[in-house]
Amino acid sequence: MKHRARKRFGQNFLHDQQVIDRIVACISPQAKDLLVEIGPGQAALTRPLLKSGAELHLIEIDRDLVSQLQKQLSDHSNINIHCCDALRANLPEITGNRPFRLIGNLPYNISTPLIFHVLQWHEMVVDMHFMLQKEVVDRMAASPGSRTYGRLSVMTQFRCNVTPLFDVQPESFSPVPRVCSSIVRLQPLKEPPADAGSFENLERVVSAAFSQRRKTLRNSLRDHLTVDQILASGIDPGQRAEQLSLSQFAALARSLSYDAS
Repeated sequence: MKHRARKRFGQNFLHDQQVIDRIVACISPQAKDLLVEIGPGQAALTRPLLKSGAELHLIEIDRDLVSQLQKQLSDHSNINIHCCDALRANLPEITGNRPFRLIGNLPYNISTPLIFHVLQWHEMVVDMHFMLQKEVVDRMAASPGSRTYGRLSVMTQFRCNVTPLFDVQPESFSPVPRVCSSIVRLQPLKEPPADAGSFENLERVVSAAFSQRRKTLRNSLRDHLTVDQILASGIDPGQRAEQLSLSQFAALARSLSYDAS
């Protein structure tokens, strides 16, 4: 029985073989790898990944698809299928606390929260290759002053090197989405590019600054930092969030850390 894509799970199944081959070439899976694929769907990427001999863990929320995958892939000993919500999945528990590589054609409606969920284990993640809405990839890779620069840009770049790889047209999927997609490679950094004092304070400052991005820092951060603290960080309180570099946000986060202590 043919599976009907479910809108509530944001399902759009990749079927373009040229795109599939290109993604697998970018990932370059090896037999020694431990791979975690989020949202395998109908196994378009899963099958070529299995050919590498790597250990593969699939995370799929749709029980009907899980049943199909179990039947179709039952002859492979190097695969484990987990029926669960990726937003709630404990990846170290799934992988036995071993370093792993992440792959996924992520549903557009959960892509941003899922990336933040995954980044909590950045020290265990070797790399990530995700298919995302092009707009999301643009935001992740954006530079200060860009229209697309925002919270996702700063927080992702604080944890990872972000490399957009190539775009994928809507016609490569079934059903056809209304937006263009992109493949992105995220490589977790061993050390953050700037000292923020604490990741939690960086999140607080960045979230507050971009929640009112058209306001100056003097106003958007008024519940967190005084004008004197902003000035002491070497930053003009009259600037807006979109004008600040990651290192400047880190300086503001350090000021928040000092204030808390």
